[in-house]
Amino acid sequence: MRQPVLWPALLLAGFMSACGKEAPGPTGPSGGASFLEGTWNGTLTIERVGEPTSSGPITWTFKAVDGTNLQSFRVTIQSQHPWLPITTTVTSAITPSNQAPARISTQGDYQSPRGCTGTMLSVGNAETRTIEADFAGVDCLTLPNSTFAGRVTLTKVG
Repeated sequence: MRQPVLWPALLLAGFMSACGKEAPGPTGPSGGASFLEGTWNGTLTIERVGEPTSSGPITWTFKAVDGTNLQSFRVTIQSQHPWLPITTTVTSAITPSNQAPARISTQGDYQSPRGCTGTMLSVGNAETRTIEADFAGVDCLTLPNSTFAGRVTLTKVG
């Protein structure tokens, strides 16, 4: 005599035991890429005491730092601004999460075309396709008019 097949009953019992239970949430940061990663092009506008306001093209390229929940970045800045033609790599962070919209803070040093080390700081807002932020710093502390302030406006490429 043949034994009854229990598969349908076991399958139904398995489904019933899962009823009303929530699926487990993520156990760590989600993988993938940040909305910031990649290249952003735009305009840098600088104001200095006693000098006319000037603008020039600028490019920022973001790469997420491993182990930071896609909230910290190494940023290569390439400025073609006539007073601040530099290429440097600095640090950037976004809060309160790794999703847009976010507050963005960028800071670091650069080799000045005037033969010293300059320092810059930028704070603003990052959206999915745009960044609007202030941009300030001190170029060569010993030179006149070395403190600067301004704005950077960036749009994501691609």
